[in-house]
Amino acid sequence: MIKENFIKLYESSFRDNWELPCYSDYGENIDFTYQGVAEEIAKLHLLFNHCRLRRGDKISVIGKNNSRWCIAYMAAITYGAIIVPILQDFSPNDVHHIINHSESVFLFTSDAIWDNLEEEKIPYIRAVISLSDFHCLHQKDGETVEYFMKNIDDEMGKAYPNGYTKEDVHYTSLSNDKIMLLNYTSGTTGFSKGVMLSGNNLAGNVTFGIRTELLKRGDNVLSFLPLAHAYGCAFDFLTATAVGTHVTLLGKLPSPKIIMKAFEEIKPNLIISVPLVIEKIYKNIVQPLINKRGMKWALNIPLLDTQIYTQIRNKLVSAFGGRFKEIIIGGAAMNPEVEEFFNRIKFPFTIGYGMTECAPLISYAPWDEFIPRSSGKILDIMKARVYKKNADDEMGELQITGENVMVGYYKNPEATKEAFTEDGWLRTGDSGTIDEHGNIFIRGRMKTMILTSNGQNIFPEEIESELNNMPFILECLIIERDSKLVALVVPDRDLLGSLGLDKEDCIKTIMDENLKNLNKNLASFKKVSQIQIYPTPFEKTPKKSIKRYLYDSIATK
Repeated sequence: MIKENFIKLYESSFRDNWELPCYSDYGENIDFTYQGVAEEIAKLHLLFNHCRLRRGDKISVIGKNNSRWCIAYMAAITYGAIIVPILQDFSPNDVHHIINHSESVFLFTSDAIWDNLEEEKIPYIRAVISLSDFHCLHQKDGETVEYFMKNIDDEMGKAYPNGYTKEDVHYTSLSNDKIMLLNYTSGTTGFSKGVMLSGNNLAGNVTFGIRTELLKRGDNVLSFLPLAHAYGCAFDFLTATAVGTHVTLLGKLPSPKIIMKAFEEIKPNLIISVPLVIEKIYKNIVQPLINKRGMKWALNIPLLDTQIYTQIRNKLVSAFGGRFKEIIIGGAAMNPEVEEFFNRIKFPFTIGYGMTECAPLISYAPWDEFIPRSSGKILDIMKARVYKKNADDEMGELQITGENVMVGYYKNPEATKEAFTEDGWLRTGDSGTIDEHGNIFIRGRMKTMILTSNGQNIFPEEIESELNNMPFILECLIIERDSKLVALVVPDRDLLGSLGLDKEDCIKTIMDENLKNLNKNLASFKKVSQIQIYPTPFEKTPKKSIKRYLYDSIATK
């Protein structure tokens, strides 16, 4: 059990960092100091007391990243309620289901999302609070939340007649073994499960961030990953708030143009990202540089290439704000070409591995200790093993145990039982290996692995990474049809159109060339038989992973 109490970490932080900036909404002139956040939490605690909420009651929150999203989350857990963050990309039907399945009694949401929800479909919600200014959007008959929130300043005056001071920051005493978070997964199988995470699971991640000094008092971070997802939440928000970091929340889609401008202004000390964002920046900044006339020639000349790589590295570091110690990439596999280039120019990045069921971290290594193509080293509070069906198998399923592993799935004992081995290790569903130093190497998802008639294992993600680097390909999926591999490809029609190459015969010629070049680099059993043009972008989870299960039927056509 982690010795630091999760809730008390924040009680101490608000007192110790009282005058420091805490949360800011990017481009919106909304700023809170740690004092200001503590006061807002105190107001919401008065509301919860007024409504006689109990410890263990569920409070849902859904909306874009902003300061009041963070305050609502903090208010819930420091009161002793269970927070239920919901990804804003979920459909209204999914949101209704999660609210009802979790038995939430309060909902914090943006006004725009509330407009698309139906109050009669969430009958157990007693009140809905706006994330724009905490006014009451809706209350159940008989509730007095609207009146209370209109007079919240008067209520604060009654509760704290001498003003709210740092000595007034006292939060509930809950042991770390209590459930504090229900995180509904956004998996590619089409089935969302409520992951039960304890204070110990959350404290395991946060105290790791504190011990390794990922963030420190007075640092700056730019939060652009959805906070309802475990990865961004654990480090951009929870670790940051525990140490006195200033969090600027980007409540917009992180397009390269928007995010590069934000990096320049905020100059973050740590960057938490998913591969998709980094790969877009690579395509927008690095590729145009190295594809310039004469540049490829210059990169083949010894010494000159070193100078050029140093210049590119410096340009990239500057583009990310210039002050960060490293970029931690997680959430999905990194494109091998991008990873190899970043290694070559000695760019300070590292790749971690985790899952919602571990809140989320399983492995990590600092950038200067990171082993290429790995996913970092297993944490010292975790253990990992590889389960092989046959002793002579090259790889097997990664299984883990330790402080960060979830309690189980909410109201789903069957899924919980299936998730664990008989001796209590969590099945990750990922296939890979572990070296003698504890570095984890992921090959792919076991569910997506294709077993050939010759007994060869093919991980489609590996081929997709190669194909996605080919010209004019927006995204792709590798499927099996009649014992052959077929690539479903969504062409980059905007780029094709800008060059006058968007006629179907042109696209076919380009894709035939791509197929030929792809197969040159693949083992014979991995060769792709054809590229089939897919007309629209693939449907994604809120984490931007392709919902592969929707395209299984195409494989049988």
